[in-house]
Amino acid sequence: AAAANASSISNPGPFEHATMDAKRLVSIDTYDGFRLDINKQLSPFMAVVHSFWLGTSMLPDGRNKTYTFLTQVADEAGLCMARVDLERQSVDGRIHRALLGGLVTSKVQVGVSAEGQTDQLLGELDFGGATWCGNLKYGSMGGGLVYGCNYIQSITSNWVAGGEGMYISANQSLLSNYMMKYTMEAPTIETSLDKEEEKPTSTMIASYNSAQSLLCFNYKRVVTPKRVTLGAELQCQPASLESAVMVGGEFAFTRSKVGVVVDGSGRIQSTLETKLGREPGSPSLTFAAELDHGKNVMRFGYGLNIG
Repeated sequence: AAAANASSISNPGPFEHATMDAKRLVSIDTYDGFRLDINKQLSPFMAVVHSFWLGTSMLPDGRNKTYTFLTQVADEAGLCMARVDLERQSVDGRIHRALLGGLVTSKVQVGVSAEGQTDQLLGELDFGGATWCGNLKYGSMGGGLVYGCNYIQSITSNWVAGGEGMYISANQSLLSNYMMKYTMEAPTIETSLDKEEEKPTSTMIASYNSAQSLLCFNYKRVVTPKRVTLGAELQCQPASLESAVMVGGEFAFTRSKVGVVVDGSGRIQSTLETKLGREPGSPSLTFAAELDHGKNVMRFGYGLNIG
C-alpha cells in the first residue's frame, strides 16, 4: 500500500512553473498597434522568428516600433537561443543542456546592451527526483553577484509546497518566495464513456513574497477540459491592508480561443485568437483590447502569426 501511494505522487516540475498555469488566466497579453511574427523552420533542429511591433505607445523608452530577430537550435539534449533587438542594440540568449543522462539540466542566460546597465550572466542547475525538484543559481546581475536556490516538493498527490531564496549583492537585498498548492478533482457524474478522458479539476495556490510583503491567492477551475477554464487572484499586503482582485476566463473553440480578465478597479482586458486554416501551421490572427475606466485608457491591437 505504501508503494502504491508513493507511485501516485508525481514530480511537481520546476518551482518557477508552479503558479504559472493559474496566473496566466488573470494576466493575458494585451497590446496596442500591430504585431507580426514570421516563423521559419530552416531544419528539423533550427528555427528563426522575425517579430515586428508597429504603432505602439507601450514601449518604455518612447519608441513606437520595434523589430527583433530570434533564432533557436534544439535537439533531444537541449537548446540554444539568441535574440537581437536592433533598435535597443541588445542581445540576449539562453543555453540549456542535459547532463548526466538527463539527471541534471544546466542553463546559461546572458544579456548585453549598448548602455551596459542591464547586462547579466546567470548560470543555473536544475535537478530532482521522483517527487521533488531543486535549482541553484549563480551569476552577475545589475553590477553585482547573484546567488539563489529553490526547492519544491510533492507532499501527497494533491499537496505541493516549495520556496525560493535569492541574494543580490548590488543592492544587498535578500529575496524569498514561498508557495503551497492544492489540486483536487471536481465532483462529476462519471460514465463509461469518460473514464479515460481528462477530468475537471480545481487548484488553489497560496504564495508569499517577503520583499514586497505581498500575500497572493490564486484559484483555477477547469470547468470543461480543453474548453472552459476559469481563474481568480487576490493580492494583499497585510501591513497596509491594500488589496487587488482579478477574475478571468479562457474559452477554447474548434479554431479559436477567447481570454477575458476583469480586475477590481474596473479594467477589462480581452483577447481573441483564431486560426485562419485547418492545416497544422496555418496563420493565426489575434485581436487584443483593454478598457480602463478609472485611468481613461483604451487600447486596441491586432496581430498576425505566420508559420
